[in-house]
Amino acid sequence: MRPKLKKAYCFEMKEAIRFYKLNEFDSAFYHLERAHILGQRSIIPHTKSHWWMLKVAFKRHDFKEVIGQVTRIIASVLFSKIWVPTGNTGGANVNPLKPMPVPEDLHKIMSE
Repeated sequence: MRPKLKKAYCFEMKEAIRFYKLNEFDSAFYHLERAHILGQRSIIPHTKSHWWMLKVAFKRHDFKEVIGQVTRIIASVLFSKIWVPTGNTGGANVNPLKPMPVPEDLHKIMSE
């Protein structure tokens, strides 16, 4: 992972974990989605973002999200280096194969 991309990914993960610890799960999930976009081409960061999404899903008692994240964790290990849908936010509320628009601030970081 390039240094600027890694720095942005780490920032989003730190924010997600901070909000998780504050029981502010919507904010935590928002930052996890951003971390997912930034890290999805690298196996460990990609899988880590899904792991934390799974943790949020458990805290929310969101069974659909739990199942979605378990399947996405497996897929992240198997497919991160082969193919990922650019911009996909990683939640169970979106098709895991669907490319999505990348937020402008993240697009700038990813294209540098």
